[in-house]
Amino acid sequence: MKQKPIRCPYCGSTAILKDASYVYGSKSKGGKVYVCSRYPECNSYVGVHPGTNIAKGTLADKQLRFKRIQAHQTFDQIWKNHILSKSDAYRWIADKFCLTAKEAHIGEFDLYMCEQLISESMKILRNNHIPLRAAG
Repeated sequence: MKQKPIRCPYCGSTAILKDASYVYGSKSKGGKVYVCSRYPECNSYVGVHPGTNIAKGTLADKQLRFKRIQAHQTFDQIWKNHILSKSDAYRWIADKFCLTAKEAHIGEFDLYMCEQLISESMKILRNNHIPLRAAG
């Protein structure tokens, strides 16, 4: 089954699969990325799962990439501090926000959902007396 073309949510252009060095240059750790065909004018891209051509989420601009990193830094403390297992933590996201398991991934989130996840994750961390670390 052929993969449907990935479209940039910002400009509508088609995304192209490139070596990660196309975006990260010498700082690249290998791998691939889907990049808006208008990159760098349209600064939208997303990483690819290692060894596949499967995107880790939706294309994101600089602001959304930064917010997703912040969301991960906060949320990941839930399972890294053993409040929930990693799989249970992702199940909690799905239940909390009425999402399917496929939708319950930060790489699929927009700015609003990232903010909501950060807020709800911080509540869990506070309730479990986990010191909050500055995100980003």
